[in-house]
Amino acid sequence: MKTLKGLETWHEFVKNKNDKNLSDFIDDNAILYSPVVFTPIEGSFMVGMYLMAAREIIANSNFKYVREVCDDENAILEFVTEINEITVEGVDMIKFTAAGKLKEIKVMIRPLKAVSMVHQKMGAYLQKMNG
Repeated sequence: MKTLKGLETWHEFVKNKNDKNLSDFIDDNAILYSPVVFTPIEGSFMVGMYLMAAREIIANSNFKYVREVCDDENAILEFVTEINEITVEGVDMIKFTAAGKLKEIKVMIRPLKAVSMVHQKMGAYLQKMNG
């Protein structure tokens, strides 16, 4: 089975918290659909900020991908993690460009208690990032 171009870079970013080449990895016109923000997040800078926050809040030491389904340009990655003793289940639906850049990501999480907690923690983290 061939590896989807860009997926290895994604796993490196999530697992090893490697954001060294994150700005090169995210397409200039990337879009992120957040489970807690109604309006899509657009552009490489803003998508990068949200991804770094999500990596810290959601992709903590309890985080692991439990299923991966891919085709030529898409990856659907099911994950589970625990935040403040609440089990969080979710899916990252990622579309890559032909060059392997992140073009679009839609994140879905459950249960409602987890959505509320992630919303609160992401807001606080992003506010801290902006000083």
